[in-house]
This record gives sequence, C-alpha cells and structure tokens, in this order.
Amino acid sequence: MHNVAPVTNGGSDEIEVAPQVKPGDGNAQQKLIVSKWASLWRIMVLSSLGLTFYPYCRYIRALDLRDLKELFEDFKFRADFSKGFFDGTLSRFRFDLPGEPEPRQVKGKSKAKKQSPWRLMTTATMEAIGNAITKETPMLEELDGEITSRALLEWIPRLSRLQQMTLWNGAALVDGTGNLIHIHCPNFKTLRFYEWPDLEADSLFATFLQELRPQSLEALEVFSYSNIGAETFLALNCHNTTLQELKLNNIKPEAMGSLSMLKGCTALTSLLLTETTGSTDLESTGHDTFLEVIGWLRECTKLRTITFQKFLSGPAILTPVLLENYMQIVRLEVTDYITSSARDFHQALAHQQSLRSIVLKGDAEGCEIEPLVEALSQLTHLKELRLSNLSDFFLDYHICKLAQNLRELEELWISGWGITDAIWADISNLRSLRRLDINALSSFTLNGLLDYIYRLGAGNWGLALAVMMADPESSLTEEGQSLIRETLAAKVEGRFDYTLARDPDAIDYSESDSD
Repeated sequence: MHNVAPVTNGGSDEIEVAPQVKPGDGNAQQKLIVSKWASLWRIMVLSSLGLTFYPYCRYIRALDLRDLKELFEDFKFRADFSKGFFDGTLSRFRFDLPGEPEPRQVKGKSKAKKQSPWRLMTTATMEAIGNAITKETPMLEELDGEITSRALLEWIPRLSRLQQMTLWNGAALVDGTGNLIHIHCPNFKTLRFYEWPDLEADSLFATFLQELRPQSLEALEVFSYSNIGAETFLALNCHNTTLQELKLNNIKPEAMGSLSMLKGCTALTSLLLTETTGSTDLESTGHDTFLEVIGWLRECTKLRTITFQKFLSGPAILTPVLLENYMQIVRLEVTDYITSSARDFHQALAHQQSLRSIVLKGDAEGCEIEPLVEALSQLTHLKELRLSNLSDFFLDYHICKLAQNLRELEELWISGWGITDAIWADISNLRSLRRLDINALSSFTLNGLLDYIYRLGAGNWGLALAVMMADPESSLTEEGQSLIRETLAAKVEGRFDYTLARDPDAIDYSESDSD
C-alpha cells in the first residue's frame, strides 16, 4: 500500500478523484495529489469492509501504516479531506483529540476562511484501520508502522504469511509476541525497529528472540537508540546459523564490552555496528573483548559488507580480518575514526581485492596520505570510492594516481586542496563514471571543464558532476556555469552543481543583531 501512495511513489491515474488542474498551479496540484492519496487509502478501508467491487485487500502483500500516518498528519488532508475521508461507514474509525473542533467554513466578506483543522488521534485511528485491513489480507508478507503491542497480539494470528516487520518502538514485541509469531508465522525472518529506550529493553528483547522459532531470524536492524546489550547479543545465538544481516545502530557504551557474545553468529553476510558516543576504546579498556571480536569476525567467512560508524576500535579490529586470505569483503564503510593511527588499516585494504565499494571518513590531521593512496590504487576493481575529510589534503597528483589505477570507478567522492584542471586528463579515462563529487578547494576553468565533458562517452550517461568548493578568486561566471550545464545535459544527459568555497575569515551577516 505504501508503494502506490501518490506522495511516496508518484501516484496513480487509474482513480480520478479530483478535476485536472492547470500546469503551474502548485497549490491545486498538491491538493490533487493529497486527494488521490486519501482516495487510495479510503478504497482499501472500504475493501476491508466488503464495500468495493473488487476485493483489493486480498491482494495486498505489504502494508505500511507509516504512509497512513503521514497522510493523517498532512495539513492539506486535515484541512480539506479529513471529514470526507471519514464520512459514512468510515466514521467508526475516527478518533479525535479531546477538545479539538471539527473543521468548518467561516465565510468572510472577500473569501471563505478556514478554522484550524481538527487533529486525529493518529495512533488509535491507524490501529482501528489496521485491524480492519489485516482481517482481509491473507497474502500479507510485510507489515510496517507505529504499531502497539496490543495490536500485534491481535493481528499476528491472522497473518500466516508474514515474513517481515518494521516497527517504530521495539516495545511492541513484548507480552508473548514472539510466541505468536512462532505459532502462526512460519516464514517470519526479518525484523527492524527504530528505537527501544526502555530500561528493560535488553531482557525483553532477549525473551522475544528466544520465543521465536529457533534458527529462523535472518535479518535484524535497529535504526536508532535502544537499551539492548548483553542479553540480546547472547539471545541472537539462537539464530546463529540463519542470521545473515545484523545492523545495530547507536549501541550504548556499556554494551560495547559485550559484543563478543555475538561470537556464535558466524553466518553473517552483512554487519553494521555504530556506537552512540564513539568513545569506547576496546583495544585499551576491554582487550579481551577486543581480541574476541576479532576472532568472531574471522569466523564470519561469508561476510561481504561491513559498516563501522563511530566505532573507535573499528580499524584496529578490521586490520587482521582484512589480512585473512579467505575473507572476500565487497563493501567496507568506516567513519569517524582516528586516521593518525590507522596506517596499518589503510595498508590492509589492498589485501582485499574483492572490494568494490569503500567509504572512509576521518580527520585529515595526522592522516598519512601516501600509504592510503598507494593501498587504494591497488584495488583495481573498485566501483565506488567515497573519501570524506581524510582526503582534505589530497593534491592533483593523488587524485590522478587514483584515476590512473581505478579505471572501473562508477562513483567517486573526494576532497582535496588546490585542485586544478590537471586532473581532467586522467578522470576522463574513467569510462564508467556516473557520479563525481569534488568537495575540494578547486580552481577549474571553463575550458578545462568543457574539455572534460567533450571526452565523455556512453558509459558516462547521466553523469552527476558536482564541484562543491570552488575558489571564489577563480570562480566561473553565471554564464559559464549555464554553458557547462547545457553542454553536459546535451552530451550525456548529465547535471552540474557548482558551489563556491566559503571564506572561513568572512563575517556571516545572515542573522542580523536585533540590538
């Protein structure tokens, strides 16, 4: 349902719910879009009640109540369509916030003015609609939204084909939810939730994981902060042969010392670990855990994607893992690390010839540029290279060396200092490049950029070229920028973005003093 909503996926022309509007009338166009959006959801609800010609609900495979919430919170919906949406039979689903007036028209002398629209009790209304729809969706495989535990306990026994859920709060997984999934959803395999800040989250989530059918969970993702830790890590071993994707964002510092409890989960193909503060140095303060985590990752022989963000010991942990001949890492992302002590890590990158994508972000101060460039230059099959901050002191010849060796690049994001037209001859040999972001103090000329564009070929079709820190003293004129945009669009249907570097000594007058 989420994928056919007009706002989230462009809409549908099959249902005419409002007159056509003239091009350029933005307000009327937006109103039409919201009207279609509301109509799609209203039809689904009516279908769940058996009041449509076709049983639309019976064909739904994915129900995303986040989209319904966005509709209810949209101002135009609340102002213009909410009353009509809940007319007649659907009035049973409407729950209003106490004290909020219904919308009504107040006529003035010149034109009608609207009173502030009333506000729905969004969660209660969504839950009532979700309850009706899930009664008539035997094919449903995916359920997403801000759903309460009470609702899940009622809905899950109906959803025998359910395979994955994305929830706002993990607290919805309590009170035996795992047991119900065990009994009624034999194909359930993927769980994602945004947060679970409750103090008892660790033990409650561990209980849920143990309630599920053993060796059934294949993917787990926690998007934001949660209080999970040692008990959860240990319980995940109940799925150690099936768990392939594990993404844990914003791990609290106290839980970092328990990461080694995941050591049984060796079937992983994708791993993401992010600490909340980025301050825990396992190598110094928890050396036993540090060594055990290295041992765990060495056992994950199917691991293909690794992302460490704000993980202070990440580079030191990854270095011996990257040096293992049997490891075949395809994508590696490491951000917010101390580059001055990462020489060994940078050199170890060259050992993973399987790498196709690298994303690195760290301070430029103290970063040893030559070993980094030398190692990256050996990864001749790279498709994507994103360097942020740590390449701030790259010069022309560093970028040229990368371009000379990484001929298969499709995306290149790089910074630098004093970058000139000298790079274009080598960059033009990247025949598959589709995105080039140069976030470097640069002094490119109009002729230099045009010459590069003229050399582009079919493999560069749709190229997005961004020059984000052009030196103001040698900047392109507005006419020059327009010419580059037109030429790039004509050559490969590409686009060009251009931004001047900001003088750090300049005074910002964007906010004037009221005094």
